[in-house]
Amino acid sequence: QVQLVESGGGLVQAGGSLRLSCTGSGRTFSTYAMAWFRQAPGKERDIVASISWISTGIEYADSVKGRFTISRDNAKNMVYLQMNSLKPEDTAVYYCAASDGLHWNPLRVAYWGQGTQVTVSD
Repeated sequence: QVQLVESGGGLVQAGGSLRLSCTGSGRTFSTYAMAWFRQAPGKERDIVASISWISTGIEYADSVKGRFTISRDNAKNMVYLQMNSLKPEDTAVYYCAASDGLHWNPLRVAYWGQGTQVTVSD
């Protein structure tokens, strides 16, 4: 069993930065691939970035490439999302998620966090 708790959301002006954190519980945290998703009002939940268990496999949605960076620290059971050059269209609730297996597999999402709100004003 893994519990995920996100933090670091807030209100920021366009062009600013935020760093989201996801804290995982459980001794098996390092054996899960992790990802960040976001969901804007009235829209579907979309993947933003994913990272494999030892950070060898990282992927980003086209909309955030070059602006966002995903990373993890297995010793601390943490996953991060550094968000730079934020735009109003990045406004959403951001969720972290864990999938069974060492590499991200959207068909095997096992755990979700409760989400953290990010609001970017123009």
